[in-house]
Amino acid sequence: MTNSQALIKTLDFQLDIQNDNESLLYDATLEARSVYNETIRLAKEGVDWDAIPDSVADDANLVKNTTQRVVSKALGAMENYYEYDDFGHPSHTKDGAYPLRANYEEGYNLSLTDDGDVAFRISAKPYKHVKGVLKGSDAHLDILKTALESDEWKIGTAEALFHNDTAELHINVTNTEQTVRDKQDSRTIIGVDVNEDNVALTALTEDGVEDTLVIDFPEIKFERHRYFTMRKRVQNAGKDSIHDTLKGREGRFICDRLHKVSRHIVDWSHQFDKPCIVFEDLKEVRDSIDYGTRMNRRLHHLPFRALQFYTSYKAAFEGIPTAWINPEYTSQRCPMCGHTERANRNKKRFKCRSCGHQDHSDRGVSVNIAVKGIKKLDWNVPVLNSLPTVRKVRRQASGAVDAPTVTHDTVRGYQTDGVAGVSD
Repeated sequence: MTNSQALIKTLDFQLDIQNDNESLLYDATLEARSVYNETIRLAKEGVDWDAIPDSVADDANLVKNTTQRVVSKALGAMENYYEYDDFGHPSHTKDGAYPLRANYEEGYNLSLTDDGDVAFRISAKPYKHVKGVLKGSDAHLDILKTALESDEWKIGTAEALFHNDTAELHINVTNTEQTVRDKQDSRTIIGVDVNEDNVALTALTEDGVEDTLVIDFPEIKFERHRYFTMRKRVQNAGKDSIHDTLKGREGRFICDRLHKVSRHIVDWSHQFDKPCIVFEDLKEVRDSIDYGTRMNRRLHHLPFRALQFYTSYKAAFEGIPTAWINPEYTSQRCPMCGHTERANRNKKRFKCRSCGHQDHSDRGVSVNIAVKGIKKLDWNVPVLNSLPTVRKVRRQASGAVDAPTVTHDTVRGYQTDGVAGVSD
């Protein structure tokens, strides 16, 4: 039996800096980049790693604790480089800002104000502080306020950074009472495929596929396009205040829907024996997207990571672990015979050019994600001779609606393996 893991969450906030020295924080992030580069340079030159922190700290214009944390992260990048057989050699010549890393009550402090806000003080440079209040989602603020007042929570390392020119603070908090089961102690792998208008789920054990589900949420795609059109019109008319208002409404709408969908994913996963939820690691996907201006806009703003994050932390509070796999070829691989070819997939329909298996393409991806998850845990991969008929539910504002999805045999369906098809 493996050990449980502590429940650790990363809370993201925007910084409302109230002493007009945002430039001080930005200068500190540039200094952090210099510290990072110098650490990597010394490590490449063969300097003893134990001697690097003191050597770099002597010349750095940062708080010593912050310098040590940045050096530690740089050395961690070098360690990963050697561990993964010379893949991804860290660069020591990059420009631009790098996150300030600091320990709680050493490099930064938090406190509750009489107005119910969370105030921060970041030691950007020696004897120079940046102060203000945190802004962010109600869910994250509630957790942080609880952590500040409860002995069950421990506030840890934070990173101050700039994202799209906005100052942010990402804070790690640990619940000392709750734990997340180690993924090695799981019995069921839940493969999750996140798409523009749906999420496909597959529960897989060493005995085979237990169940599958496709959760449609077409209103997110529709509303995002509608808000984009409205913002474009008011922007062309020079009404920037209305533009910002519409952007805020869109963000709140999407956030609300994603929270509902993520809750549905966790609730569905709960029915299986010791589940582990597995996602595709999509961090690098956006960098490779280039399908023209209109399609790029749609794909670059898809809420992939947001839905994965919401699902992950909701699952953590239920004790369910999560894991990540390489997304390579998951959409092209046949889950039945393993044949991989781009031509297998045509939008929502999948037909294997080798064995002829037909399926809902997103469901097939979720099966392949689950299979990769099983391989990552070193389990025996089951032989898949058949798959359950695809079942769909549709998320509406009021919740999940079970809509009839099974149609007449195979005329409009996805499966041709002697079972009823599934409608578009």
